Amino acid sequence: MATALVIENDPTDDLRRLGDWLAEGGLELSVLRPHAGDDLPADLDGYAALVVLGGDQQAYPLPDGTPGAPWFPALEGLLRKAVRRRLPTLGVCLGAQLLATAHAGQVERSPSGPEVGPGVVGKRDAAEGDPLFRYVPLIPDVLQWHSDEITELPRGATLLAASTRYPHQAFRLGDRAWGLQFHIECDTAMIAEWARDSELLAELGYDEELVVAACDRVLADVEEVWQPFAVRFAALAMGELGDDVTRPGLPLLGH
Repeated sequence: MATALVIENDPTDDLRRLGDWLAEGGLELSVLRPHAGDDLPADLDGYAALVVLGGDQQAYPLPDGTPGAPWFPALEGLLRKAVRRRLPTLGVCLGAQLLATAHAGQVERSPSGPEVGPGVVGKRDAAEGDPLFRYVPLIPDVLQWHSDEITELPRGATLLAASTRYPHQAFRLGDRAWGLQFHIECDTAMIAEWARDSELLAELGYDEELVVAACDRVLADVEEVWQPFAVRFAALAMGELGDDVTRPGLPLLGH
């Protein structure tokens, strides 16, 4: 069975529904938790895919120059190796930001302010040539929970989805690595945990119960869009889709 390496950066943001969908697609999931002391591998030999989840950390250095988490330099190294090897890769929220910074993109505290709760994003024209996004609706439902944003995509990245306040909602790097600024993995319990005594909600003046209820109402719509997306990602990892996307014309960092 094909195995995906999953990096969990934060104990409050695990695979949840995304794990179920990837397993439905036939992938075995090997989860490493560096936040709990798990060591990251030196390479990706033996893995069919790489999935990097979200977290409360920041993808850019702290004020003293140290990384947002001690394992981020090694994780960025794995993301560069994955893209060079054309290993199917999926980064969610912080994972997408790390995919960007690993390839000389820019992430910073968003000048537009935090984005929290249910929302939609709009597909870009380039999504119609993408092996995963071509099947996503024009304006898909998503869940948002972030204060940082990708302000500059890596050189050669393909923008796949955008929104008015946050222009880089989804992108592809190379032909097999995807970054999603939004969340697709959450269930109601996860959102409720994030909302409990949340400084982010307090900053926005949002009511905890109303945010959780609003997210809960769109979970079925999120699943309708992103469960097939995850299953198709699994199929790509298992070699069942073939090369149905054009390789990028621009060089990637490290080539």
